[in-house]
This record gives sequence, C-alpha cells and structure tokens, in this order.
Amino acid sequence: MKTFCGRANPTTGAMEWLEEDENYDYHQEIARSRYADMLHDKDRNEKYYQGIRAAVSRVKERGEKAIVLDIGTGTGLLSMMAASAGADFCYAVEVFKPMANAAVKIVEKNGFRDKIKVINKHSTEVTVGPDGDMQHRANILVTELFDTELIGEGALPTYEHAHKYLVQEGCEAVPHRATVYVQLVESKRMWAWNKLFPVHVEAEDGEKIIVSPSEMENCPGVPSVCDIQLNQMPSSDFTVLSDVVTMFSVDFSKPVRSASTCYRVQLEPVKSGKAQIVLSWWDIDMDPSGMINCTMAPYWVKPTSSFQWRDHWMQCVYFLPNEDPVLQGEKLCLTASRDEYSLWYKLQKARGEEENKSDVRVESPVCRCQAHLLWNRPRFGQLNDKSRTRQYIKSLMKVLKADSVCLCISDGSLLPVLAHYLGAKQVFTLENSAVSYSVMEKFFKANHLEDKIKIIEARPELLASSHLEDKKISVLVGEPFFTTSLLPWHNLYFWYARTAVTSHLTSDVTILPQSASLHMMIVEFQDLWRIRSPCGTCEGFDVQIMDDMINNSLNFRESKEAEPHPLWEYPCKSLSDPQEILTFDFRKTVPQHCLSTEGSVNLLRKGKSHGAVLWMEYHLAADISISTGLVQISNEKGNCEWNPHCKQAVYFFSSVTESETLSDLPSAVTYAINFDTKTGEIAMDFKLL
Repeated sequence: MKTFCGRANPTTGAMEWLEEDENYDYHQEIARSRYADMLHDKDRNEKYYQGIRAAVSRVKERGEKAIVLDIGTGTGLLSMMAASAGADFCYAVEVFKPMANAAVKIVEKNGFRDKIKVINKHSTEVTVGPDGDMQHRANILVTELFDTELIGEGALPTYEHAHKYLVQEGCEAVPHRATVYVQLVESKRMWAWNKLFPVHVEAEDGEKIIVSPSEMENCPGVPSVCDIQLNQMPSSDFTVLSDVVTMFSVDFSKPVRSASTCYRVQLEPVKSGKAQIVLSWWDIDMDPSGMINCTMAPYWVKPTSSFQWRDHWMQCVYFLPNEDPVLQGEKLCLTASRDEYSLWYKLQKARGEEENKSDVRVESPVCRCQAHLLWNRPRFGQLNDKSRTRQYIKSLMKVLKADSVCLCISDGSLLPVLAHYLGAKQVFTLENSAVSYSVMEKFFKANHLEDKIKIIEARPELLASSHLEDKKISVLVGEPFFTTSLLPWHNLYFWYARTAVTSHLTSDVTILPQSASLHMMIVEFQDLWRIRSPCGTCEGFDVQIMDDMINNSLNFRESKEAEPHPLWEYPCKSLSDPQEILTFDFRKTVPQHCLSTEGSVNLLRKGKSHGAVLWMEYHLAADISISTGLVQISNEKGNCEWNPHCKQAVYFFSSVTESETLSDLPSAVTYAINFDTKTGEIAMDFKLL
C-alpha cells in the first residue's frame, strides 16, 4: 500500500503529492513528534506522578479498588506510574497504532503486563462491560491531552465522553483542574505579525507611502493560535497594560461540556496604551487542593521559580480584532469565546450588567482580506521590517534606470511597488496563485497603481511575450520569498523561475539578488537538543523502546534531514565561526550537474556539538546582502542573534559529543553537502573529528 504526502518542490515552487512507502507518514509523525520532549519534561512528569499517587491513595482510603483510565497513554508512562502507586488495574487508551504497539512493549519490559491493558482505539470507541474493552467504569481518570491552547487537541469532547460512558460519577481526575490566565499588552513587535504598517519610500519626486487596503486594516486575521516561547520575548518588546487575570477554569473530576461558550472578565488597565494583544497560558492542578501545580506562566509572572523548558506546551499570543486605546483605571470587559478546539478574544468598554449579559457570543474571526491566508505571521513581520526594506530600496536604486522594464518573481511581495516608485519605466509581477493575485490586486488599487503595475497569473515556464506586451525584461527581481518554502534553500525556486524565463530577458539583464550563498555553523543549544535526545529512563521507568522507535524513524530516509526551527525562540551558542559552504549564481541558469562541496569547520569554543545550523544569504547588489539566519554573534561566549522572521535549518548530530576542556574537544567537524539541481533538495552529512 502507498500513501500520498504533501511536499514542497523547490524546483516548481508548488506543493506536490508524492507517493511514499505506506510507513513514511507514520515515520514522519514519530520522528517529528514531541514524545521525547515530553519525556524530558521533568516538572510535568514529577507533578503527574505526585498527583497520581495522591489520587490512588484517596481511592484506597475509601476502601475501593483503584481502577485507572489513562486516555492518550503514548508510551504508557502515566499508567505505569499508577500501577506502581498501587492501582489495581489500568486501561491505557492510545489511538495511534505504532505508539500503542510500543506502549505494549514498554509496559511488558517494565513488568506491568498483568496490571495494564493497552487499548488501541479512540477513547470514544472504547466499550465497557463483561465483553467490553473495560470490565468496569474507572474511578480514576488520568489524561495528558493538552496543547499550548489547552483545548486544541480535543480535550473537552474527550472528557465529556469519558464522564458519560467510561468513568464513575465522582471519580478522581489527574489533573484535577486547568486554569487559563490572560494579560493585556501593547506590542509593536507582535502586532507587526498581524497587520501591515505603512511603508515609507524616499523617491526622486518626494516621499511615497505604501498603504494597506482598508479591508486588510479592519480584518481580524485568522483564528489559529500563535503559540511561541514567550520566555524568549524581551520585556522591552511589550508593555503590560493589565494585571494577570483568571479567564476560566475546567474541573476535570466533574462532567465537562464541550459545547461552544464564552467567558467574561472585568479588567482595569494598570497603564494607558493601545490594547492589541492578549497573552495567555494555563496551569494544571494535579490534586483538588492545588498543592501540586504545573504552570506555563512566563518569566515576568513567576520570576522566582526555576523554569522548566518545554516545547510541547508554550504560551499563546491572541490578536484582538483591532487595536483600541485604553486608559489607566477605566473599566473594560474582556470576552473569551471558544468552540471545541479553539479560543478567541474581544475587548469592550464595560457597560451595565444587564447589557453585558444579553451580549451574544462573538463569532470566530474569519480573514476576509485574504492577506492573512497568503502571509503567515513571520511573513508579516518580515514585510514590516524597515531595515530589511531599506536594503531592497538601496539595491533597487543602484540598478534601476529610466528605461528599466522590471519583472518581479516572489509571492505577494512589495518589490513591484518599490520598483515603480524608484523609477522603473514598466513593472510586471508574476503571481503564482489566485490568492496572491487577489491580494496584490487590492494592494495596487489601494495605492492607485492598478494601471502602473501589471499582474501576471502564470507559471514562469508558461510566460509568453504577450504577457509582457512583447517587451524584454532588463531587471529581474525577487526577495526571494515563496509561501511553499519550508527550509531556507527552498526559496532557490527563484533560480529555477529565472531559468524558465530566460528567453524573455535582455542580454545584459540585471538580476537582483545576483547570487545566494548557503552558510553553516556548529552550535550548542540551551534546550532545543531535548526534542531529539534519547531519554533512556523516565521517572524510573525504562522507555528505551521509545528512543529506538524515534531513532528508527529518523533513519527511515537514507540521509537524515535538516528540520526548520525559528531559532530566535531557541537560544544557542556558536562553537565554530559561521562558514559559507555553497554559492548559487543567479546571473547564470541552473546547471544540469549537482553542486557539491566537502570541507571541515574548526571548533573554537568548548561545549556540546548538538548540531549544525544552516541558512541562506542573498547578495542583492554590490555590498548589500540579506541574511535569513545569523544576524550576529553577540558576545565572546558565542551567544547568537537570529533573523526573527525566518526559520533556520537545524541538522541534529546523532551522537552528541560533550567536551569540558579544549584539549579533548573534537577539533573539527567535517561536512559533505550536495545540492541536487534536479530536485532542489540538499543532502548533507557531518562527522565529528
């Protein structure tokens, strides 16, 4: 049997459905899963263990048998905790078959075969009774079904069903309750992920301002949560406008309702400002008294506690539908609406009790301007980055002439507008999709440029002279940026597009960027290494079968692959200097042969070589370059600052070498990199010397 998997094809700039071995999908799921991260989350595991011990004791004190239902068991960890805490029997439910198979083996290896039954079903399909999956209803409900938003993985409907059909009334639950907290802030940096700010261009005939269409200005954006490592957001990047308030709680020991509802709280700003963002996180109490608490609160809320790093639960950023000025001390009403899987917020001036009650539930935000469908949040941030825009303006001023005929190839880019304002005689832009065509059309209209810039909705290889009004292109520009790109080098699609339009270019065409280069550096991560690090034992239980399973899935492809991560959220220090390892000359067409390089990079600092980080730099014009990766190494310790609008590629080394002293350091890392021009993919191999 075969399975179809979506993959970006860097040679066509399109998502393509590839036939893969039927195991591929599940290997991807396991290889990229967060199981290792959860098993390394010591705080989570210890608190669950304490909560489970306490729940089993409470049931035993009542003289009852402790029967546990563990929904979403994963490795079987929580069931093994319950069994070793004295539970009489555990039903461990896991819907993902490869995982359920692993849980059976792990449970057996740890000696709990007689105490734990693994059920490979969705919990809503589990049956109870003499011939059922469970003999009786359970009196202890243990789950870990939460994501950063708490309810995004379907915790509410799962609990609702379990209380109706699988557990006894008045059962114990671990966790016992969850509480969601919110805080109102103003943040230009985060607001720039949701709205496009005006762009100022100094042209020869005065200053021009590029503005957004009004429907984009007033668009609430997309409802999907923006989950980030808020602990990496410096306090200088936001202003707190309110105290932290409790938005709502869910008691898991009682019947849970998943039906859509809303919650309201009164707020009084502690400072005047622009209300733009609701920051949110949750905590869970593992016991009824709230003595065993596991919290996701960011650093400025609980500065004293020692932080547990985790990537499976972070913090949420919600964008209010529009920014509103608020005054210190005025009474406001914040509404959180939710359906079964997601939350969204609305802020209003507080009114009389009666009026507030009659307020209907706020509808889920829907993007009507399409820009939020075309550009993701980092892309908005990138388009709002003034210093980046300045580099493109400087480069365009160097290359544009009064008779320049310009073609832009990038998805939903402001370059065509910049080229027009900076004096190009004629500007064409190639848009690859109906959405980008529509967004750019609205954009040009809002700036009265609809008759100045021509949008062509065609693939580069289908570009005809008639599209270009029989003109030849003298300046070809790209950022380059394409919405299908996942890894830094996928934007090399620009080179393939440039090759496809060669016949439409003048013989002395200027290409901007003129070239690109791939860069690499060896790093030690503060925490990100945990997501790929074997666990061995977890709270005294042997989970090596899980390690082997993840490893097997990572090695399922002959060559391990680099994976994209936004490194501004994941601190690391450089162990080597950054090194340029491959160059791509856009002035020439894509060659038929592969581009390969081998070499070594010296390690200059002591530390653990967790992996290599790779990124692209684009050389726009003489002396002007843009990096999608390293911005700077900020001190002698090697701490790195990364481009916040792009994901960098991380290649984790399978054997992490630790060196405490410089003498026993691996002195260098050798690399072999191969860019396959037929597929647009890069294969890589590293060895520690």
